[in-house]
Amino acid sequence: MSATHATAALRSATIAHLGAQAPHFVIDWVEECVSTNTALMENTPADDGRVHVLAAERQSAGRGRRGRQWQSWPDGSLTFSSVWHFARGTPAPAGLSLVAGLAVAQALERFGVVGLQLKWPNDVLVNGEKLVGILVELSTGHARGLAAVIGIGINLRLPPDVRIEAQTGVTDLARALDGDVPSRPALLAAILAELERLCATYASGGFPALKDAWEQRNAFAELPVRISGDHTALEGICAGVDDDGALLLRTDTGMQRILAGDVSLRPLGGEAP
Repeated sequence: MSATHATAALRSATIAHLGAQAPHFVIDWVEECVSTNTALMENTPADDGRVHVLAAERQSAGRGRRGRQWQSWPDGSLTFSSVWHFARGTPAPAGLSLVAGLAVAQALERFGVVGLQLKWPNDVLVNGEKLVGILVELSTGHARGLAAVIGIGINLRLPPDVRIEAQTGVTDLARALDGDVPSRPALLAAILAELERLCATYASGGFPALKDAWEQRNAFAELPVRISGDHTALEGICAGVDDDGALLLRTDTGMQRILAGDVSLRPLGGEAP
């Protein structure tokens, strides 16, 4: 099967798995691109009432948080981005990366993954090891209003002895499910369906409507942590998240709200997953 036919088959299978929800999405599955987030940020589709999705077999320059590279492997990863539009005049959506993480976690739980945890602001872990990375970027393109590009990368089957930049603990879905990994179209469709459901809740009730569900999966709830950024470092107890998705850190000088998106969360005396 040619590469073009293979990606067309993946697209068709995703649409089939979406079933009645398929008309809500525009699915494009390509053999290779620089980065699915970059592609959608540079050419954000107009708001036609549907969610536009770009999945790629390979990314030549996949991106993660803080300028890091997101590594992926043919047949070993699922990497995709989707565009979610907000009405003109809407303020920057608070807590959206947490909503995306919750959607991924709930979709994976339906496939039988246990031990899922959410690491603020945008990682999904299994028993403390990173399984999923999420990158949310905002586009304010002209008359289109505000659009959020949500990029998601999932490790399906890691190559032996792989080394991931700036990560000491990574895992994959094959390990989490004892080798019984769902197809990429089935996984993509499940996550998109969950994203649509939670984004509808988010649009009507904001992040507070989903806060409790996120807190139930908080990887570092009530644990001593270190928040480190480019120029700052804070230590305290992870006290959960605020109604706008900000991290709450209980310190010796009182409660601190962590808003910046380029911070890292580390257990004291250890490395971050």
